[in-house]
Amino acid sequence: MPRTRVNIPNVAEAGPGLWSNCIRAGDFLFISGQVARPLDGGRTLVGSNEYEQAKQIFTRIQAICEGAGGSLADLVKMTIFMVNIKNNTEVWRARRECFTGDFPASTLVEVRSLA
Repeated sequence: MPRTRVNIPNVAEAGPGLWSNCIRAGDFLFISGQVARPLDGGRTLVGSNEYEQAKQIFTRIQAICEGAGGSLADLVKMTIFMVNIKNNTEVWRARRECFTGDFPASTLVEVRSLA
């Protein structure tokens, strides 16, 4: 099956040879994990708590979806990784503000650290 990288001009990508933000394979988009970095790149995180960071991540995902011709309403599945799962209500609050209708299927995982 042919696959192509989807270039989203307003969302910075990692350096060459690391990963792509989005790959299209047929009618499907595969979006790499996103962190709360500014849309234009940089290493500094946007937001000082889980709510603000989740909002920034959902903004990045929305920009990628829209840049590929879709929307957040087209998302089918998401996996969310958190360092402290006790703060999950803040992520859910951001999610309720960004998504409407039938929410994507979702898995929440606590990890020791994030890249």
